[in-house]
Amino acid sequence: MNREQKIITYIKGIYPNQCPVLLHCPEFRGNEKKYLEECIDTKYVSYIGRFVADIENTIIKMIGTKYAVALANGTSALHILLLAIGIKPEDEVITQSLSFAATSAAIVHAQGTPVFVDVEQSTLGMSPESLRGFLERHAVVVCGECSNKITGKRIKAVMPMHTFGHPVRIEEIKKICDEYCLLLVEDSAESLGSLYMGKYTGTFGKAGVFSFNGNKLVTTGGGGMVVTDDETIANRIRHISTTAKRPHRWEFYHDEVGYNLRMPSLNAAIGFAQLEYFNQILENKRETACLYNEFFNTIGIKFIAEPNNAKSNYWLNAILFDKRSQRDEFLEYSNDNGVQTRPVWALLHTLPPYRHCQRTEMPNAEYIADRLVNIPSSVRGG
Repeated sequence: MNREQKIITYIKGIYPNQCPVLLHCPEFRGNEKKYLEECIDTKYVSYIGRFVADIENTIIKMIGTKYAVALANGTSALHILLLAIGIKPEDEVITQSLSFAATSAAIVHAQGTPVFVDVEQSTLGMSPESLRGFLERHAVVVCGECSNKITGKRIKAVMPMHTFGHPVRIEEIKKICDEYCLLLVEDSAESLGSLYMGKYTGTFGKAGVFSFNGNKLVTTGGGGMVVTDDETIANRIRHISTTAKRPHRWEFYHDEVGYNLRMPSLNAAIGFAQLEYFNQILENKRETACLYNEFFNTIGIKFIAEPNNAKSNYWLNAILFDKRSQRDEFLEYSNDNGVQTRPVWALLHTLPPYRHCQRTEMPNAEYIADRLVNIPSSVRGG
């Protein structure tokens, strides 16, 4: 049996009830149907209903922020957060090139301009050294405002992404942001439940965003959430995401152009039910990662384990091959043989909408993009 066959046999053994074995399936083990029936019976199926408040309050209690606002999806949550922190047309937001397309799309939706820096091989997330190097070469701070010496534009914020649930070195990134008078916002879409230095991702900067897409640990079908300790930001997001309508029992008065982006109660009901057993999901995911780590060590393939000082939710497990040709051969073999796998996303700076954007050198991102494969990561036993 060759190495590819061993991997496929092992994965099918972990997920004996799946055929084919999918990358990440949603899991419904609790009160999802009961709460959906309550929505239907009470007629509260839009964003007005107890479950929107329930899912917000549960996240607040879990991660310790003061505020949470449930929204339609993670991309819109990033977009509206950037608006709420004051992104103006052509403001620059520094992010990482190794990320899902929503990260940079949200910046453009807010009429900002992405700037791309490299990632670390150890965390798969933004490299503090790459960020600092970019700022030392290109940034100047005058009267508490950071500008780009090359483009002349204001650099407003830094937005790292916790890739596959693995926390970045967020404390070091926060320190750099403070030095350069930059706002820190976290794309925590994939990292609900992950911790760095004992603190939850999404809670280190001005605000953070989670995704509840169908493939996440907790799903609402489609959904997202902004979490923050800043009351002004929370109120601003709640207002403009609800069509900028001033509260009134019967009058319709909208004081600006708003968005219709609140999470419906139907969606919130599903997510709230899943949060009731979220600790079991996390434990299951971490057990699966442990099994994978032990197995891949025996066959000489690198498994992406949680970084130092971090506790990862292991949303999507990943392995690294020695070269791109091995990666491509395995992708073809696994998908031909009933096991869904995928490469990491195309680097954002290589995509047509972003090729004009300023960026650093990307040795780590390019290395990872050539070699990484995501492997099935669903909750086992479903």
